[in-house]
Amino acid sequence: MKDLLRTADLSRADVDLLLDTAAQFAQNPLRSKDALANRTVAIYMTKPSTRTRLASESAVAHLGGTPIFLRGDDLQIGRGETIADTARVISGFCSAMLIRTFAQSDVDELGLHASIPVINGLTDVDHPTQLLADWATIREVFGTDIAGRKFTYVGDGNNMAHAWLAMGAILGAHVVVSTPTGKWAPDNDAIATARKIADSTGATIEVDHDPENAAKGSSVLYTDVWMSMGDPENERAEKLKALAPYQVNGHLMGLAEKDAIFMHCLPAHRGEEVTADVIDGARSHIWREAFHRRTTIQSIMYHLVRGELKGR
Repeated sequence: MKDLLRTADLSRADVDLLLDTAAQFAQNPLRSKDALANRTVAIYMTKPSTRTRLASESAVAHLGGTPIFLRGDDLQIGRGETIADTARVISGFCSAMLIRTFAQSDVDELGLHASIPVINGLTDVDHPTQLLADWATIREVFGTDIAGRKFTYVGDGNNMAHAWLAMGAILGAHVVVSTPTGKWAPDNDAIATARKIADSTGATIEVDHDPENAAKGSSVLYTDVWMSMGDPENERAEKLKALAPYQVNGHLMGLAEKDAIFMHCLPAHRGEEVTADVIDGARSHIWREAFHRRTTIQSIMYHLVRGELKGR
């Protein structure tokens, strides 16, 4: 496995390896401080970022490498150079590349033409690095034995919903995604992919449109912003109205298990997808989750460059 382009590309063995190594990096960030010594990693972002940029640059530095941050207008792609040509040029200078952008097809094309590992740092349809950070956090709280537990995402059926389904399926978990019906539901292809993986892992995949039913008995309640980057502004009022019943608040948390935690990939809009008392309360694990963006990206880079991920 040369690249990490989609969550569903990972095998259970890959995820276990990445999370085990991330846990080691959490304890000792410099345990492999020479892994990228005298090497560079390109970090290309056409979307603004706080966590992904900080996590990826610090991950490269902790591995002994030098991160090269590139904005969308720093490259010749904006003046007509092809993605394929860009991939070949970056491959001549760098040992790996992380990209955060809109179109999944751009990430796929970079992976096709680059001779170095390409890591999907976020697209409009997937977010594999975030899901690894999420499950690093979940494992710290609940351990690796998740039998009988239910892991629930509520809100917009976006890239996070897709990645939540895929990762839960890989890990053999009982995962639920609860969204409105219609255009803010998860893509049918993402649901089908998760269910296909679940056939071989024993996972339980549920797509639900009743947030209270989805929350009942859950060990995790997870949400994301309702208006993502690139969402049409003229749909804001309609979308917020449709998603209002999916707000994670004290009532919804009260339906979950007594030891349930709240998670959010951030940034958060308090008063929209989550109330302040929940996200800033004792059951919220958002800061540890954000911390694990670095440990898991560090783990991805370490194992991809060494050719140690096998894929599905």
